[in-house]
Amino acid sequence: MNNRLSVVSPMLRRLTDERATGVLIRDHGALYLVDGQVVHAEAAAAPGLDVITAASGRLRPDHWDDAIAAAGARCQVARQLVDSGAITAGELEICHLGTLFDAAFFTLATRSGATRFRYGVTHWLGPVRPVSPGAVERESMRRVRLLNSIWPHPEVDTAPVRRRPHRGRAISPHRRALLELADGVHTPPTIARELGRPAFNTLVEVRRLAAEGLIDATAGVPGAGAQTSSDDGTQQQEQAHEPPTAPDSALLRRIREALDVPASSPAARQAPRRTS
Repeated sequence: MNNRLSVVSPMLRRLTDERATGVLIRDHGALYLVDGQVVHAEAAAAPGLDVITAASGRLRPDHWDDAIAAAGARCQVARQLVDSGAITAGELEICHLGTLFDAAFFTLATRSGATRFRYGVTHWLGPVRPVSPGAVERESMRRVRLLNSIWPHPEVDTAPVRRRPHRGRAISPHRRALLELADGVHTPPTIARELGRPAFNTLVEVRRLAAEGLIDATAGVPGAGAQTSSDDGTQQQEQAHEPPTAPDSALLRRIREALDVPASSPAARQAPRRTS
């Protein structure tokens, strides 16, 4: 993952002006457009909507199988999930926007490879909640800045990560699950997929753990800083700054505002619990 967002704005602006329908393809993912608006995104590094909703307990694999069998050929799987009562429209919109921004980030946050657009291609999921390309790019750029502010070594995003000894450190269950998979084999994207967590949130946590000296990467990522001994003899990480707070609540607030869903509404209360 590069530290800077590649320049694809001119093409997206042109496609928006054309009200184009099709798929924009890059090396690491794809954006699906309908009438110039982004309706879906896919990236190899980002777990899909099916993985995220299954991990949260909102949708079982058979829900997806039934919906795809009934409406996949018509590209109306999302509508089928709602009409069948498997999930509410509000819940699906919130979950889908989270995975859309997740996959769009991995699609856009690279400076390698060509950008192609295939007109007329539609995704089997079907439209859920269109998002403007400008909003997608702004969110992707915000995420790049956030990652760089935590730990400015993007190599850790794709390298196998290994946990460091953390004797005497209090580790939350959420972090412990991630650290258990930091075995020198798993990369952050594979950890995200195995845990059923959004990939970007996993990158944030991995970079924070790297900054705190709790994980290392096997691909030569520089150390997290000088090690100092605490009063109890354990090794602690000396940091230059405090990592910023988690972005999840802010992102959910922006999503809810985009959906015009009040925080106290049933859809907001029933939204699946974010895992990171």
